[in-house]
Amino acid sequence: MESLRHLYRIGTGPSSSHTMAPRQAALTFLGRHPKAPAFRVTLFGSLAATGRGHLTDKALENVFQAKSLELIWMPEKQLPLHPNGMRFESFSAAGETIERWEVYSVGGGALQDSERKAENPVLYSLTSLQDILQRTHESGESLWEHVLNHEDRNFLDYLAEVWDVMSSAIQQGLNHVGVLPGGLGLGRKAHTFYRKAGLYGVHLKHNARLWAYALAVSEENAAGGMIVTAPTCGASGVLPAVLRYLQETLECSHEDILRALATAGLIGNLVKHNASISGAEVGCQGEIGTACAMAAAAATQLHGGTPRQIEYAAEMGLEHHLGLTCDPVNGLVQIPCIERNAHAATRALSCCHFALLSGGEHKISFDEITLVMKETGHALPSLYRETAAGGIAQAYRQRQGGGKAVTREVRPSLPSFPSGKF
Repeated sequence: MESLRHLYRIGTGPSSSHTMAPRQAALTFLGRHPKAPAFRVTLFGSLAATGRGHLTDKALENVFQAKSLELIWMPEKQLPLHPNGMRFESFSAAGETIERWEVYSVGGGALQDSERKAENPVLYSLTSLQDILQRTHESGESLWEHVLNHEDRNFLDYLAEVWDVMSSAIQQGLNHVGVLPGGLGLGRKAHTFYRKAGLYGVHLKHNARLWAYALAVSEENAAGGMIVTAPTCGASGVLPAVLRYLQETLECSHEDILRALATAGLIGNLVKHNASISGAEVGCQGEIGTACAMAAAAATQLHGGTPRQIEYAAEMGLEHHLGLTCDPVNGLVQIPCIERNAHAATRALSCCHFALLSGGEHKISFDEITLVMKETGHALPSLYRETAAGGIAQAYRQRQGGGKAVTREVRPSLPSFPSGKF
């Protein structure tokens, strides 16, 4: 498995797969042909179906600002390796093709080209949690120590930066009010939830604070703010909310939080390596389900749980999101995505408490449930894998009297999107 630096990616929302990765692919391709006057980018499958709502076009236009850019949307077709396929083409002044490059956004901001080449070196030789637990049992090290023993010596500094960005996203989200962009008329709730938290009894007060933190990050992501993929943009609110809440209620140290981030990242990396964290490939179970598993593992560690209890909590976090569809209304990372972050944060703590009470004994392992999630995701119809063609998106569209979910459009453009937004 690769470094956790490539799971925790710092960037702007609203989507790691539809915004971050296409932008990085565009930068890479432009770097190969800086003098080419014209480019064409064809978006396939999920990227084309929900790209406008996820601001894929704006991210690409921002990269090719001074160039002639043609965007082609092909939601009804897919390239062979993944639903999020892109084809980049560069042209000479005479209109001749210089290069054609097919590349895939495989989840969490990661890219993979058509030759299946991984973009980053392998750091972790063990790729199942069972093997890692056996190694830690023999060595006496904790899961977070296993991570630090495989990463570079500056990795804790990187985790500190990750936590700073997560904390800032919470604070920014709590401060901001108003309506989120995109046309749904969806108002921000984090500020209100946080303000009301002190008005109720202990149980509701604690839940309201946890929800406020998750909503804050998710609303910042939806508005294009700075967040950390954990493991994706759409699921970026779960882990920060749980960590912030436990930092306050358990009086955790800064070092405790960084170690919890390391363990959570290991869980996310295992899902990413053995299954998928891409909503377009396996539905929202791969995003919110993985985020819940990560947060449950981190919470259990902060409560003093054993490695087996951490494994059990992570397994439950993923298991109880099996089959969760990805059907964003109007292709925006808002409905149902934002509320799911809040509820997954609550479930993560429930999984933690359940594992602590049980002692860690259970029948289905985290590794097994990860493979089940992958199988379940591949069995989901494409309607429920980030195409906005069915489910909640379809129900909303019918109520609004809308037509088809996706259309094909060829749109030449001379972009003028403000620099620095993405």
